[in-house]
Amino acid sequence: ISLFLVLVITIGFYRRYKFVKKTNSIIEEEKNRSNNLLLNILPEETALELKKNGKVQAKKFESVTVLFTDFEGFTHYAEKLPPEKLVESIDYYFSKFDSIMEKYNLEKIKTVGDAYMCAGGIPLANETHPLDAVMAALAMQEYMIKQNQERAGRGEQGWELRIGIHTGPIVAGVVGKKKYAYDIWGDTVNVASRME
Repeated sequence: ISLFLVLVITIGFYRRYKFVKKTNSIIEEEKNRSNNLLLNILPEETALELKKNGKVQAKKFESVTVLFTDFEGFTHYAEKLPPEKLVESIDYYFSKFDSIMEKYNLEKIKTVGDAYMCAGGIPLANETHPLDAVMAALAMQEYMIKQNQERAGRGEQGWELRIGIHTGPIVAGVVGKKKYAYDIWGDTVNVASRME
């Protein structure tokens, strides 16, 4: 009887061990998914600060290069497209822009409609941000020229990309409590927007 009892207890402990191991694995996967999601919304340093302190302190940067883009005549074009096609088109271009930003070490700030906003020199200051932004703008223009040539070959109208760039001081921070948004403010942002 004692051997049977030891066997039952051993099987119980083994099942508990397997259950705990599986549960810990699920928790770890969810934690990683949550961290990746946060890193898609916020710059890494900002996400770490938010996780550590529960809030993010606004920061002033003395020299940042802000880059804005939008598509000329987009509103008129958008009125003629089904919603799915419109989102697919914007996603097609903005996904490429995201890759360009990563290549040139720029931080995507946000998109609003057909407008795309990014900045260099934040959240980590660097000396190359003006050149990085100009190189990214040239890469975006080159990409748009190629896409417009392909569209013309299919008898479709191309999109003209307007770009505005300006360097100067900004304030950066996180706003909101339910849907965090990393954003930047200041005259540098306004001038870059007007430069489009």
